[in-house]
Amino acid sequence: MFDYQAPEGLLNERIILVTGAGSGIGRAAALSFAEHGATVILLGRTEEKLEAVYDEIEAAGYPQPALIPFNLETATEQDYDNLAATLEQEFGHLDGILNNASLLGLRTPIEDYDPTVWQQVMQVNVNSAFMLTQSLLSLTETSADASIVFTSSSVGRKGKAYWGAYAVSKFATEGMAQVLADELEHLGNIRVNCINPGATRTNMRAAAYPGENPSSNPAAEDIMPVYLYLMGADSKGTNGQSLNAQ
Repeated sequence: MFDYQAPEGLLNERIILVTGAGSGIGRAAALSFAEHGATVILLGRTEEKLEAVYDEIEAAGYPQPALIPFNLETATEQDYDNLAATLEQEFGHLDGILNNASLLGLRTPIEDYDPTVWQQVMQVNVNSAFMLTQSLLSLTETSADASIVFTSSSVGRKGKAYWGAYAVSKFATEGMAQVLADELEHLGNIRVNCINPGATRTNMRAAAYPGENPSSNPAAEDIMPVYLYLMGADSKGTNGQSLNAQ
């Protein structure tokens, strides 16, 4: 596991947006960020799931979160502009963005891959992360210390048979993060990195490996040290990297 012990109040006064915040790693990250003092903006497709996470944060007495139902697969450029305007009006700036929402797609040879599913995976995993980050970039530029994090995968570093659009999308994610990190390095106040969560006990993992015993993998809560590290001030100077959660 990534070796980092987050101090109490690590994220005090920080405003952090998390995509895919309704379940899995996104939910765990939102709760962990809130526990360490952040005001978390919960963004996801399913309002009921977001409301459940919202209630958990409230019940624990953490800073009051915000909730934004948003469909990354169908959102238009205007939707992203409206989102940015709303966040600027409500919060003024952003200290963190976790681009976490992803679709698995199909586990099948490229030769047999359904083009419609391919487009869906690329839209959510790559295009929406680009659109969201681009639209919110000006809000991070006004932060004294901002962190943009993309969720990657080991199959986004070395391609493996039958991982199709998911693997290709994660190669694109790694490349997008590297390009953006290099472009923003001169500003000195924004860092851009990737996290490879590794095998984690999530619904996506279960769908990818139906024969695997889920309990053989750590829970999403167990891999949070690297997420806390990159969102907090201790990671200043870490830019353009791809870190392993495990």
